[in-house]
Amino acid sequence: MSHLASDRTKLLARVRRLKGQIEAVERAVENDAECGKILHLVASIRGAMNGLTAELIEDHLNHHIRDEADPDTRRKGTDDLAQALRTYLK
Repeated sequence: MSHLASDRTKLLARVRRLKGQIEAVERAVENDAECGKILHLVASIRGAMNGLTAELIEDHLNHHIRDEADPDTRRKGTDDLAQALRTYLK
């Protein structure tokens, strides 16, 4: 996904924030935190993951489907997205 190179810094920052959130859940479980706190942390992770997923889907649509002139490449981009969505929606 060479088109991600321009947004790599921003994407890596999002991934690192997710990593930090997951580590916070780990620490909370290790420290026997209250269920409510852990649930809140997990809900935050889900929101952050959904935001990252939406951004990646949008980038994929723009670069591998909408802006792609070659029909075979566009078809591959569509197939790749459909497969990822099937996995995501399970």
